[in-house]
Amino acid sequence: MSSQIALPLIPAGSGEPASIILGAGNRAVADALRAPESWPFRTAILHGPPRSGKSLFARWFANQQAGGVIDGVEGLDETEIFHRWNRAQEDGFPLLLVADGLRWHIDLPDLRSRMGAALQLEIGAPDDDLARDLMLSHAAQRGLAMGEGAPAYLVPRMERSYAAIEKIVAEIDRLSLERQVPATLSVWRDALEAVQGPDQARLI
Repeated sequence: MSSQIALPLIPAGSGEPASIILGAGNRAVADALRAPESWPFRTAILHGPPRSGKSLFARWFANQQAGGVIDGVEGLDETEIFHRWNRAQEDGFPLLLVADGLRWHIDLPDLRSRMGAALQLEIGAPDDDLARDLMLSHAAQRGLAMGEGAPAYLVPRMERSYAAIEKIVAEIDRLSLERQVPATLSVWRDALEAVQGPDQARLI
């Protein structure tokens, strides 16, 4: 069963989600972010696949004033990250680091040893319930009426990833607007074919 946590300061019409949809793939991450006092050395590293909501989680965590955040650590100087970690230890302030990929390769030995002791958080693939709720959330952000039965048709046939869910909803929206027709079975099928290929769209 999915639930949501609200995000701060999302302007109307921005296209940004107003909440994080929680389900089996990410609920453990949300629970850990609510209890930073339990993190080893008060440090956690958040990993996850593209479009899985890592930066949304980081924004929510920062808004709670529960600790500091370094988003996109893979693109930053490792010496600076090491200094930030030291300052966090001195201040007793939890530090959340967000890696762009599923794994973060660290060259600096001192930083690598410290990050190896941090809590490793990973967003997993969405299950059926989370995929359905994310699909409906993306559609709502676009003002798109997906049509009755859309998740039941699409979820079993689609690649099970956060990026694929977002792409398929965007393609359904594009085709519906281009053809000036409601989003019904023919649009769902063509969107699947455009995003994933014809074989996937024909799966029963």
